[in-house]
Amino acid sequence: MKKLISCEFSMDSACVELVYDNGSMIPIDCTAVENEVADNLYQRSELDYLIYNDPLAYAELILNVDPQVYLKAVTEYETVED
Repeated sequence: MKKLISCEFSMDSACVELVYDNGSMIPIDCTAVENEVADNLYQRSELDYLIYNDPLAYAELILNVDPQVYLKAVTEYETVED
């Protein structure tokens, strides 16, 4: 079984990169993910927060969870009507 040895955001490639002990790497293109799953600024902001502060949680979300369900749950907001 492959063991994860690092997970970090690369500003050069705009990817969260997972590196395993056998030398393999999985890059997650963060720009492509945001364009595909984020419907608004609040959802993009949530993804950006994870990318910079907890890239492992971001990778887990993208690879193993439905990111749209997560984003709808954590970014609920109500508009104020006059």
